[in-house]
Parts: sequence; C-alpha cells; structure tokens
Amino acid sequence: MNKTKIIAVANQKGGVGKSTTVYNLGAGLAMNGKKVLLVDVDPQGDLTKMLGKRKPQEIPITLSNCLNDIVTGAYKKDHPEILRHHEGFSFVPANNTLSAIEVSLVNVMSRETVLRQYIDGIKNDYDYVLLDCRPSLGMLVINALSAADTVLIPVQADYLAAENMTELVSTVQQIKRQINPKLKIGGVFMTMANETNFRKDIVSSVKENFGKYLPIFDTVIPSTVRLAEVSTADKSIFKHDPNGRAAKAYKELVKEVEGIYDKKRKRSVDIGR
Repeated sequence: MNKTKIIAVANQKGGVGKSTTVYNLGAGLAMNGKKVLLVDVDPQGDLTKMLGKRKPQEIPITLSNCLNDIVTGAYKKDHPEILRHHEGFSFVPANNTLSAIEVSLVNVMSRETVLRQYIDGIKNDYDYVLLDCRPSLGMLVINALSAADTVLIPVQADYLAAENMTELVSTVQQIKRQINPKLKIGGVFMTMANETNFRKDIVSSVKENFGKYLPIFDTVIPSTVRLAEVSTADKSIFKHDPNGRAAKAYKELVKEVEGIYDKKRKRSVDIGR
C-alpha cells in the first residue's frame, strides 16, 4: 500500500482561502482516482458548512469527540464521524465544541500529538488526508502540523501578506525540530488574485525574496464570483464552474501537490533543523 500523504493547509491569517482550497484540492484529487479524507480542524466549521452540513452544531459526532476519546483512552473500532461526500471523498466534520478541546489539551500529556494519534488510526484507508487549519498558531494548528508530513501555505496575492508568512515558517521549523522531524513545507501559493493585483509582479517578487528557502508554486488561484459561490453551492468548483478560470487553476494546484511526492521532482523544501 502507498504511504498516506498527510497535508496541513495552514496560515495564521484568516480569509486566505484555506477551506476553499482544502475542499477543491480534495475534490480534484478524488477526480484523479485518489482516496481522500478531509479533516476540519477549525472550530468555526467553515469546511464542514461548505461540504453541505450547514448546522455543524447538530452533527452528533465530530472531530472533538474523537480527540476526546484519544485523551480519555476510549478505543473505538468504528468511525461514525467519517462522512461521505457526493464528489467521492470522505470528511470528518467540526463545530465549536473543538474550542473546548483545544483549551483542555493544554493540560494533557503529549498534547501536541493527540490529532496525530487519531489520524494514525484511520489513515491507512486513504491516499491523502487533508487537514484544514484554523487561522491561528494555537494548539489545534500545532497538532495539525505535528500530524502532517507536508504543509501547504495559501497566501493572499499581496506582498505584505506574503511577508507575514515568516511567523508560520518559524513555527513549522520549531515543530520539525522538536516534535515532527518529517515535516516539510510542500509549497506556498497565491490566492484571491485579481487583475488589479499586478499578480505577475507579486508572484515574481515573492519568488525572488522567499524562493531561496521556500518552494513557491506556479499556480495562482484567481478571485472569481464562481469560486466565492462554492461556499454555499454544495459542490466544488469542478462541478460548479468546470470551465472557469478557478477550476483550471485548482487543476494546476492538484498537479503541483501530486508533484511534491514525485521522487523525480524535489518540490518540497527541507526547512532545516
């Protein structure tokens, strides 16, 4: 069996398209025949809502139940929390009860690896596990980075936003050094780009300034009305607007993400110890 690829999509800044990216990346990988699991690691439950569960509070079993079971040592053979999406992938929902779990983790032994323990118990059924992180650098994000082998960083197509990556990169380096030596940054990519961004200048400027120590993807995700509609359309961009610019961009992103794991192409960067 191929080794499961576990990817965290993270940026401590909100509004950069993390949940939208996890949804469309997961759908794109599933279209390519991959077995995919999306895990909502954000108490706001934005990904869960996008996937058709408009009222996350009414879902009986979510990620917070699973993490609580790990903490209390309750071993579960079945996994009713894993739901099936009509586009061919599975997902684990979240709601705001996850906030209470995050607070309680502070007093738990091995608190940084509770999510990893959960993922280790289910990952063998999947080719890819995608973790949608909340916009912070708190305990849930640290858990996600500790569970992942790769982190993807979506950045708004704005040079100042790109400069703000340094804090996240520092956190990734610290987790790699202290908790998860296999963690690598798979790629940074621009999101929410429009024609007035002078986006080619921004991308070339980001590559010039960060490309020496970070892999910058060629893909730029445009800001389109159709992509914005995905949050309430109950379908990915590939179903909602298959011939549009955003769908083409996400297809390119899927290729670049698959390329991270292609031994012939060293896309991920070892960020040191």
